[in-house]
Amino acid sequence: MAGKVDRRVRKTKAQLREGLARLMLQKSIKEITVKELVDEVDINRSTFYLHYTDIYQMLQQIEEDALEEITQVMQNHTIDSNNTEGAFYFIVQFFNILDSNKELCLALLGPHGDMAFVERIEKLIAGTFLSQLPEKFPEDDPNLKYAYAFILNGCVGLIRTWLTEPEQKSAEHMAELTYKMIESTTQGYLEMLKK
Repeated sequence: MAGKVDRRVRKTKAQLREGLARLMLQKSIKEITVKELVDEVDINRSTFYLHYTDIYQMLQQIEEDALEEITQVMQNHTIDSNNTEGAFYFIVQFFNILDSNKELCLALLGPHGDMAFVERIEKLIAGTFLSQLPEKFPEDDPNLKYAYAFILNGCVGLIRTWLTEPEQKSAEHMAELTYKMIESTTQGYLEMLKK
């Protein structure tokens, strides 16, 4: 019986998450009401309140779950300068997460999205993946922060473009492309420093 209840809870939360994503593509979180959301997914308000206190708490929980999933992938795929395979497999899994949550990711990255959440993901990635770059760069490089910003913003732009394409390339294809672009940018920057 507990499995059946868990399955129902997961299904209800998934419906709410998908409904919120659809609404966030149209308007900001400040403009979305619980009534509007429950009407969107055709459930009772009381069902919503069984799981969340309000729309903001729901969005916060969704974001925390996403960060936890990304963190788990990072822990499963060690990222360091001696293990480039780990970095590649992290990127593959990261794109798989984005792909399986496409509508939500589009909403969070879109004009009505939560830029604070995007910044948290950027910091998480910079703190693990990009933190390995200084080993390749001179310690006293005053432009390193700009190289970080260039790579991170390029990755976010690439993800937005990929998610909005009508005929989306596979997560594996995009991971390989992203990995090669990061490597190419890093190598190009190192070559520029030698001149």
